[in-house]
Amino acid sequence: MRQLIVLGFVGFLAQLIDGSLGMAYGVTSSTLLLAAGVAPAAASAAVHFSEIGTSLVSGISHHKLGNVDWRTVSILAVPGLVGAFAGATFLVSLDGDAAKPWVAGILLTLGVYVIWRFLVLGGKRPTFKGRPPAAMLAPMGLVGGALDAIGGGGWGPVGTTTLLSSGRLEPRKVIGSIDTSEFLVAIGGSAGFLLALGHAEIEWGIAGALLAGGVVAAPIAAWLVKHLAARVLGVAAGGLIIVTNAKTIIETLGVSGAAVGATLIVLVIAWISGIVWAVRQERAARAAEAELAALAERDEDSIDAVLPTA
Repeated sequence: MRQLIVLGFVGFLAQLIDGSLGMAYGVTSSTLLLAAGVAPAAASAAVHFSEIGTSLVSGISHHKLGNVDWRTVSILAVPGLVGAFAGATFLVSLDGDAAKPWVAGILLTLGVYVIWRFLVLGGKRPTFKGRPPAAMLAPMGLVGGALDAIGGGGWGPVGTTTLLSSGRLEPRKVIGSIDTSEFLVAIGGSAGFLLALGHAEIEWGIAGALLAGGVVAAPIAAWLVKHLAARVLGVAAGGLIIVTNAKTIIETLGVSGAAVGATLIVLVIAWISGIVWAVRQERAARAAEAELAALAERDEDSIDAVLPTA
């Protein structure tokens, strides 16, 4: 019972981050499940089945708040479903022990990707040049869906980062569209795992606990998407992913316990430093915006003072 409560809390936090950032539900959940000893295919299957419910609630919430570009969703979702189905069947064919370090490597890479996105690009303001073309969306959906199933996460890091960097959609619509299209990706991955694993080998209790926590968090995250400091949460989520998966990879390489501990200490210090830096950058950005607003208001008052009254 205690384990299910903990998993429910994991699902809540993962969906809160995912619904606010457009990424990290699958990566965060899969990382913690792998760390708890769940096999890669079983972990990814549980995450995808829970995502059917969480992404549905998240999509509805984002739609109600006007955060969804439905043209983007309509082009992106079907290739994502196909890619997720193919990725799920490929993952199940791998040996669990052999797959674990490779999956951890994919997750670690995605964690670096998340941190790079929010630590390096977080302060930039994109210019919006129109909707993304189908020639970009369809391949992105196929690759993102396959990576999502194989790594237990990847739809958000690939889709959100690509769309944000393209500068063709405002951030809130990028996040809302990625979260909404994830519903079909979750269905595709789940169908692949159900076909390849069978009903008996899927951890339904884990999926249910993640679903319960995620459903509660989904509407909250959709509302908070306009208010949360995405840069800080992105760095925090990416750091957790990196630290946990680095431990798995180092242990697989047969490194001694002392060396593992020392490496993790260095990574945690770097992680905390990144969060502190992100907080400072966010405060500086907000202070600069407030100063510009004050200057604009002051200039407007000065103009009003010199204009003749009617």
